[in-house]
Amino acid sequence: MREPRFAQGASAMAGQADAVRRARSADVRRRRGQAQRPRDRGRSWGRSVLAAWLCLLPLVLQAEDRWQRLDAFLTQSTSASGYPGAVAMVEVDGKPVFQGAYGHPDLARTRPMRADAIFRIYSMTKPVATVAVLTLMEQGRLALDDPLSRYLPAFARTQVVVGGDLAQPRLAPVARAITLRHLLTHTSGLAADSARYPVATALLERAGVEQARDLADVADRLAKVPLAAQPGSEFHYEGANTELLARVVEVVSGESFSHYLQAQVLGPLGMRDTGFEVPMAQRGRVVDLPTLGDHGALRIADTPSARQPGARLRAYDSAAGGLYSTAGDYLRFARMLLDDGASGGVRVLSRKTVELMMRDQLGGFDPAVKSPGSGEGFGLGGYVVTDPAARGRLGSVGQFGWSGAASTYFTVDRQEHLVAVLLLQYLPADRPGDLPRLATPFYNLVYQALP
Repeated sequence: MREPRFAQGASAMAGQADAVRRARSADVRRRRGQAQRPRDRGRSWGRSVLAAWLCLLPLVLQAEDRWQRLDAFLTQSTSASGYPGAVAMVEVDGKPVFQGAYGHPDLARTRPMRADAIFRIYSMTKPVATVAVLTLMEQGRLALDDPLSRYLPAFARTQVVVGGDLAQPRLAPVARAITLRHLLTHTSGLAADSARYPVATALLERAGVEQARDLADVADRLAKVPLAAQPGSEFHYEGANTELLARVVEVVSGESFSHYLQAQVLGPLGMRDTGFEVPMAQRGRVVDLPTLGDHGALRIADTPSARQPGARLRAYDSAAGGLYSTAGDYLRFARMLLDDGASGGVRVLSRKTVELMMRDQLGGFDPAVKSPGSGEGFGLGGYVVTDPAARGRLGSVGQFGWSGAASTYFTVDRQEHLVAVLLLQYLPADRPGDLPRLATPFYNLVYQALP
């Protein structure tokens, strides 16, 4: 792999970012001023313009310094007591306004982070898998409201837990069939929620999906699991939904999920460093995956891909969380969504399909499904911001994105013509001493820097 041109930190991007902001600001001023431009171009007008610019100069300088706040934040976050390292990329109007590689890829902190470092993106695999499903929809080979049983007949006999206990659960037939839309929106009724649904959750865990040989085995195991709730009635974020979608892709396409994903999404977008397994020659680029140790210090996590960086997360192609990727690769994916389904002259999805993917789906159910969080709905494979104020961070209505379990984040904002990616590697332990989550401050610092 060729080393891309990239700065350690954001300083090398500052000039280009400033130029982009000045060009956008000048364009706005030009449009606003065209109707008011005086014909007298004499000395008095020149003095007025100069005086105006002198008054604005402190504001201009202040605005141009705002990306340094993000640079300082990421530098501090990857200090000796923080995350080992990070890579961040932000584009506005198709131009890079911020890029930075921070800290180290190794827990021992002996090597500098590189731009093309490879990260486990876990659940950020889901939006990529969703695009693969939508390409089949565009080919007329499936529809979102098709019953899952059309492609996986074992799901024609799905039941739901209505009472009892683990020894003798009481089951009933589902009121409606699981559809592909239910899987894409996590409203299928599959749920791992031991507090609300202890019996259904225990039965799902007992299925041992993570030990499945392949996606066909995954589907067979899940077909025997009763649901926690009726399909289309509740939102429950559950990776099994996306694994079933990957199996549908295999059945419809006649190809393995990884092959279809490569041919229809990763390859066309030039995502050369994204896949379910990292080639041996490139495994030195994989970032260590730490978690919080027993005595407050970071240690390597216990997951297979942490112990063997670059190895498969599962034996099968896990559409729920199995991909490795780089910030540059994922930025290409996000840019495709921003640019109405096309990138670099290659069209992956149509404009209308991207609009559908990034539109809140939960309100369309009858009755409407409660949103997963304040100020958020859910599209096809990712969140959709419905109210930035209620969400508690800067952003836009209609903003789309998702995150991964090991502290990876991305967003697409069509209103601001913005895409942003932040990749770190840390598995939260959910106990005192955990490293702070960076999503909210990262996005706040991105949005405060916009002109």
